[in-house]
Amino acid sequence: MQGLWYKEAKTARSFIIKILPGELIADKLVEAVKELDVQYSVIVSAVGSVTDVKFRGIKTGATLPITVPRMTVHQIAYPMELLGLNGNIFPDENGEPDCHLHIQMSKSSGEVLGGHLFNARVFASCEIMITELSADGIERHVSKSAGTPTIFIED
Repeated sequence: MQGLWYKEAKTARSFIIKILPGELIADKLVEAVKELDVQYSVIVSAVGSVTDVKFRGIKTGATLPITVPRMTVHQIAYPMELLGLNGNIFPDENGEPDCHLHIQMSKSSGEVLGGHLFNARVFASCEIMITELSADGIERHVSKSAGTPTIFIED
């Protein structure tokens, strides 16, 4: 098929991860998959609260490749509800776990914010469920056309 790549992946083990207040979510996810010897995984669910959140959105009208001037970086220092976290953790070109995470969170007003998550600190609690994927030949590299790290799938 033209315009897409795919590779079969089967689900394997699942883990419920609790991250304590003050810890950085992306850093702890990387630590967890290393300790659990998980090479490929997807985030199934995440709830809790966050603070010190750094995330980005793509500017309206942006073109490819996505470069720093074509994105808006947000930094929010106050606590918010963590409504969800989507993404995956795949190895980079050096074999190290690399998180690609998108976050949804709400202010006390109920307004929802979200975007590509760089990192966030747990405020009161954070409960994340991940599922391991049984696969091989998938790595994350920076895409020249997209301008961002993305997965590459071996044939």
